[in-house]
Amino acid sequence: MTQGLPFSFDVEARRGQMFPQLSPDAVSRIAAAGAERRFEDGAVVFERGETDVPFYVVLEGALEIVHPRGDVEELVTVHHERQFTGELSVLAGRPGLVRGRAKGPLRVLRIEPDRFLALLQTDSELSEIAMRAYILRRIGLLVAGFGDVTIVGSSQSASTARVQDFLTRNGHPYQYVDVERDADVESLLGRVRVAPDEIPLVICADGRMLRNPSNAEVADCLGFNAAIDEGVVHDVVVCGAGLGGLAAAVYAGSEGLDVLVVEANAPGGQAATSSKIENYLGFPTGVSGQSLAHRALNQAEKFGARLTIAHGAVKLHCAGRGEMQVDLAGGRSVRARAVIIATGAEYRKLDLPDLARFEGVGVYYAATFMESQRCAADEVIVVGGANSAGQAATFLAKTARHVHMLIRGPDLAATMSRYLIRRIEETPNITLHRRTRIVALHGSEHLERVTWRDDNAGEEAAHAIRHVFAMTGATPNTAWLGDCVAMDPNGFVRTDSELTDETLAERGWPLKRRPYLFETSRPRVFAVGDVRSTSVKRVASAVGEGSVSIQLVHKALAEPV
Repeated sequence: MTQGLPFSFDVEARRGQMFPQLSPDAVSRIAAAGAERRFEDGAVVFERGETDVPFYVVLEGALEIVHPRGDVEELVTVHHERQFTGELSVLAGRPGLVRGRAKGPLRVLRIEPDRFLALLQTDSELSEIAMRAYILRRIGLLVAGFGDVTIVGSSQSASTARVQDFLTRNGHPYQYVDVERDADVESLLGRVRVAPDEIPLVICADGRMLRNPSNAEVADCLGFNAAIDEGVVHDVVVCGAGLGGLAAAVYAGSEGLDVLVVEANAPGGQAATSSKIENYLGFPTGVSGQSLAHRALNQAEKFGARLTIAHGAVKLHCAGRGEMQVDLAGGRSVRARAVIIATGAEYRKLDLPDLARFEGVGVYYAATFMESQRCAADEVIVVGGANSAGQAATFLAKTARHVHMLIRGPDLAATMSRYLIRRIEETPNITLHRRTRIVALHGSEHLERVTWRDDNAGEEAAHAIRHVFAMTGATPNTAWLGDCVAMDPNGFVRTDSELTDETLAERGWPLKRRPYLFETSRPRVFAVGDVRSTSVKRVASAVGEGSVSIQLVHKALAEPV
């Protein structure tokens, strides 16, 4: 049985930050927001699976934190005087992953979740200490596999890869059992029979067993999303949790707006598929896209923003000038006074007849640690010539036997940053194939061979390569918008100066003023990041647009409807 994520994390080296002791002054300040409680030895203070768990500070005694696994409890830590409980599930309002029990007579300070969130926003010392501890505690849970779900799957199953990717990108710990390799399978499943098309099985904390579930079914089973009150009118609904959308959520929440983010898959968007971003301001050693996305999400949640996962926007209702309605996958709807479109773009798929058959089992659209483990010591192909492809190639070269980069053009200078070009040139196990394209994929259950064509030589050749990373161009995620807002010929959303007087007249723009910066052809609907026409496709640009858009949302909301 595989535990969580396969990377090292030295708990002992970080223990002081993971389980810090608050100062007496900090405890005194917190005390005004809570009340004391006493528990007898062995009493359960909070249970795994509970939502809205309070924040506890130990005043006297010890509070034992354990992770239940069947009838066995695995010790996580023991909190002593002036130490506190919780991890990131507290901020998200999700079910807790651990159990808290009094170890001897216990006296604690209890702060309800809404009061604790207010403290995080106003008490800078507590915010710094608690946020750092919560992030590190979640990493510890991920590495140890201390979650509430088990995946029973196969390395030959695209659906297994999809569910693993979904949980990993959402920062949720899990255990993995491989039906072909792990001896635990029979003891775990007993007499349960599983057909190949039912893989993976996802076993939730309450014992429910999902057979080849959708991401939405997994999210609902694990309690990722709080119930949506369709009667609430939010100040702003952000559609998409890429870095542009998350930046908008951080600034909206910090400025007191009621903000809801709706996301179809996982935080971070296309940026989260990058192994390392090295040209983002403030990170001289680089930062993984996934890490940056999760930090942004944690920041947004600290300021009160809420996120719904695997229930992305499927329709924006255009009629009227007042409240707007966004329909979500799964049948629910949310209402808003303003909407920010931040659904981004995805890599353009290769035009190959058998592509769908190999997606997840040989063809990938991300190059993170998880994908690198699937192709360690093998040859791989990276298709594309932009920065994302260069980052993928140099990252994969650390573990792959050889990386073949295929580009349609004559060189990389026009599409890739110079530092990445130099790195590719200096990496001995990367070969750049110019004016070269894949023309066929071959295999049965998994990709086995690739045929590519060298247009310079006019020759085709088959290669025994089982892994292809496709990072070519960008297709905007705008189909859900229908005809609500004006778009360019490629489907990207037009905003502000891209909207001519003629276009606005055709669209029935109802106001005397022109659209604000990032505002679309519909008032109070804004677009930021990669989804926006003429945007600079860079992480820093998306973050900047998301943050600036909130100032314009404030202006638009102040106007009479």
